[in-house]
Amino acid sequence: MPTVIRLLLSLAAFAALFGVVAGAFVAHLPDPFFAQGGRDMARQAIQMQMWHALALLGIGVLMMQAGCQRLVSLAGCAMALGMCLFCGAVYFTAITGVHLGPVAPTGGSILMLSWLMLAVGILRS
Repeated sequence: MPTVIRLLLSLAAFAALFGVVAGAFVAHLPDPFFAQGGRDMARQAIQMQMWHALALLGIGVLMMQAGCQRLVSLAGCAMALGMCLFCGAVYFTAITGVHLGPVAPTGGSILMLSWLMLAVGILRS
């Protein structure tokens, strides 16, 4: 199995694992642990992370079946980066109340671009 596929599939599994762990923390930590409105922000980040973990699994499976098509591979890598930036920044803000400037919007933009690349890559294959 090509390295990029193994990396995307492992990242998908780790993202899902961390999403479940984060869900447990968000459900059980006391309110003072979160910034104002932070618990809801963290829940949204968990939801976004879990959906993209599933998407990364799907991309990995698609790549195994269709061969390692370049645009699909790039979409998977971009999605992994966008998910880490977006969700990481939202988690940070949820806990500290401090915004990391353009990190979350940049991650979100990368996620949108990755979905576009995936669609085009699938259409071209």
